[in-house]
Amino acid sequence: PAHILSIKVKDIMPEATNLKALILVGGYGTRLRPLTLSCPKPLVEFANIPMIVHQIQALKLAGVSEVVLAINYRPEVMYNFITEWQEKLGVKIMCSQETEPMGTAGPLALARKLLDDGSGNAFFVLNSDVICEYPLKEMLDFHKARNAEATILVTKVEDPTKYGVVVMDEYGQVQRFVEKPKEFVGDKINAGIYVCSACVLDRIELRPTSIEREVFPHIAADNQLYAYTLSGYWMDIGQPKDYLKGLHLHLDSLRIRYAEKLAAGPEFVGNVLVDPSATIGPGCLIGPDVSISAGCKVGSGVRLSHCVIMRGVSISDYTKVENSIIGWDSKIGSWSRLENCCVLGEDVQCKNELYLNGAVILPHKEIKENVPTPAIIL
Repeated sequence: PAHILSIKVKDIMPEATNLKALILVGGYGTRLRPLTLSCPKPLVEFANIPMIVHQIQALKLAGVSEVVLAINYRPEVMYNFITEWQEKLGVKIMCSQETEPMGTAGPLALARKLLDDGSGNAFFVLNSDVICEYPLKEMLDFHKARNAEATILVTKVEDPTKYGVVVMDEYGQVQRFVEKPKEFVGDKINAGIYVCSACVLDRIELRPTSIEREVFPHIAADNQLYAYTLSGYWMDIGQPKDYLKGLHLHLDSLRIRYAEKLAAGPEFVGNVLVDPSATIGPGCLIGPDVSISAGCKVGSGVRLSHCVIMRGVSISDYTKVENSIIGWDSKIGSWSRLENCCVLGEDVQCKNELYLNGAVILPHKEIKENVPTPAIIL
């Protein structure tokens, strides 16, 4: 009979998901300048695709079909991103435009109609500069099993005194938050990814407000806030040193989970990610921890380590780049050396035989002289 058949089909099909997520795109990304002078931080490449794409891919795997971007900065660039990526990712992407910075909770109130469709489904909230292995499906299952109002992803840190610590019991129920504790109260910190039940929206006023300081403590006081502990790496890649450290952790994770995506050959040392459209000359030594993006041209005898080479960059022969980020369409001359966290903005032109030490260079500059000590080149 039909009703028996329908039960069996339901058993083998995943439950119908119309899950939603909000990504907090928000601010100006000042810590990642000069890269964010060319595009909003979530669109800055990380491991050869925009940062935010890693998150949307993970959300899709967890059953999310609609993603809301909470934006207040350069909306036209975000709309171009949606036009390019929505179809590629197979996820509906919408924008919720702030007229003033709304903090981390205000955007939820602003996007309420997009997040709460009356189905009662929980939704995800993500900070756009967090990278990890995104255990979103597991986190959602944990949230449902505890009938929680909200669940925070937490990660273990070596030195909790620099962070806000989440104090929780063995079942993951959050008891309190302690900001930069002087003595040991726990070693788990907020990792910037949340699952919220729809009723959380009733707690948020439409004004600039913080979910961490003004909403979560009240949910915790009602014994309705839980924490899911992340295994594996985590990084907030909102500034250059952390971005490079994040790349190291991300490529390590790729090596374990998707080793076939990494470059192989005698010129590669350790973990290296190379876009198929990039060209690399003979006699190079590349790695460890390097990403080379689309359309890049790397000359002969070039040495690259712990660095990010963004789309359209060309690096001439016998140049060495270490611990640096080279922005889109920049050109680096031959026999040059860049080290100590240089960050080149978009379309920076460097002459031959230059030494750059910790140089932070704004977009569209031409560099003709050495930068022997760390400096910002305006």
